[in-house]
Amino acid sequence: MAWLKGIISIVLLTGNTLFWGIPLVTLSLLKLALPFRPVQRWLLKGLNRVASCWITTNNLWIRHWLKPDWHICLPDTLSRERHWLVIANHRSWTDVIVMLYALHDRLPMPRFFIKRELIWVPILGLAWWALEFPMMRRYSASQLKRRPHLARHDLRATQKLLTHIDRTPVTIYNFAEGTRFTRAKHEQQESPYQHLLKPRAGGCAQVMTMMGHKLSGIIDVTLDYRHGRSRFWDLLCGRSATITLTARRLDIPEWMPDGDYLNDTHYRERFQAWINALWQEKDQHLSCTTAS
Repeated sequence: MAWLKGIISIVLLTGNTLFWGIPLVTLSLLKLALPFRPVQRWLLKGLNRVASCWITTNNLWIRHWLKPDWHICLPDTLSRERHWLVIANHRSWTDVIVMLYALHDRLPMPRFFIKRELIWVPILGLAWWALEFPMMRRYSASQLKRRPHLARHDLRATQKLLTHIDRTPVTIYNFAEGTRFTRAKHEQQESPYQHLLKPRAGGCAQVMTMMGHKLSGIIDVTLDYRHGRSRFWDLLCGRSATITLTARRLDIPEWMPDGDYLNDTHYRERFQAWINALWQEKDQHLSCTTAS
């Protein structure tokens, strides 16, 4: 009767979203209608509280209804009063649920880099806009080569995120691969990693350039689904994988906050080499857990 459990889970998730969606949409529309900075700051605080309640309620029914088999390993030095950058690999929509479950009580409110097309998702799209999630356009390497100025669209999205950062601690989440892992994508990319796609450095580099000195550190998250199913529907049915989330805190290298990723070729190559090395470590970690 796993399908019945899945239907009940959808009802719980939808009900929770609709319940908190009422104040969220109300505050979002006020934010759209009242473009005054003091009012916008006040509304953003209210939106953060509503979003926090949505996450907390989701975590409650997941814990007591789904009772997932998740193994979570976190560092002891996290704080809700500081700014953080979280970098993670990406397998499915379940990633977001697992990360919010594991980190919500340990880190400040999340901001995810999301695809711009997701703004059309009912309720959530409006919420992501109002909460000032950076909405990124996905350009191919050939497009950027022909029209380099396109990269500045994402830069402006990141800059908007930082408008209120001095007043409200945030956690910026970035799935550096830019898309969910599949074997087809892995083969198409000719990825050098066994369990991962190639990482993109641009989003992380933009955050570092504009707020690296304000960050307390980088949280490197590795999600391991390889002992079962990773689809979101399987999670809702209570038959998801035995998921392991391993997080470690990394210090920010001294060279990283003061670079110019868009215009400095040496810095861009150095940043890409750094994230490639990080991905190599992730891949080795996943290979070791596979062997065990």
